[in-house]
Amino acid sequence: MSGCDCSFEASNREQRQVLKILLAINATMFVIELVTGWLAQSTGLLADSLDMFADAAVYAISLSAVGAVMSRKVRAARVSGVLQVLLGLGVVIEVARRFWFGSDPEGTLMIAIGALALAANVTCLALLARHRDGEVHMRASWIFSANDVLANLGVLAAAGLVMLTGSRLPDLIIGALIAAIVIYGGITILREAGESAQADACDDDKAACDLENPSGEG
Repeated sequence: MSGCDCSFEASNREQRQVLKILLAINATMFVIELVTGWLAQSTGLLADSLDMFADAAVYAISLSAVGAVMSRKVRAARVSGVLQVLLGLGVVIEVARRFWFGSDPEGTLMIAIGALALAANVTCLALLARHRDGEVHMRASWIFSANDVLANLGVLAAAGLVMLTGSRLPDLIIGALIAAIVIYGGITILREAGESAQADACDDDKAACDLENPSGEG
């Protein structure tokens, strides 16, 4: 029993350490991308900065859930998912505003900051790799980081197209796509949280679950 407790505590310490690093990386990149996004007039960078903010908030929430009961971990994942969806919708509004009122994105600055953000998110993904099939709050963190890498690649592609064509449309399109990725990631997390909550409820009341599903099928 003592060995199990030690293993559990070691796992919790590892999760906390990883989440603290992820929180620091994403909070820093949020500020950098927010400032440069406005300077570069890039919806792609602004969208990614909001995604970084969402991730930082998610990692803070996940950090509070480490070692907690399953119900608290599920609540943490649900808050993360709702936040992701709301910020994604906010990006959609910003893309529409810039499409209507105009913008002049700076491709060179987009490439420089996009590359920095990509390096940051690849680092986060590597740190989370061993936790990708873990508890729900850690899986949520993995989903966020995987989506971020895709978003960063999109920003770099948009920056190249902006420089080649002189058009703002690639930046707007990528901003909209990042918003879609953010929203889809939030919905995925909410769905997984619901499944985890249901599984936890069945563990607590197995007889009731057996009555609802007498065949034993998942």
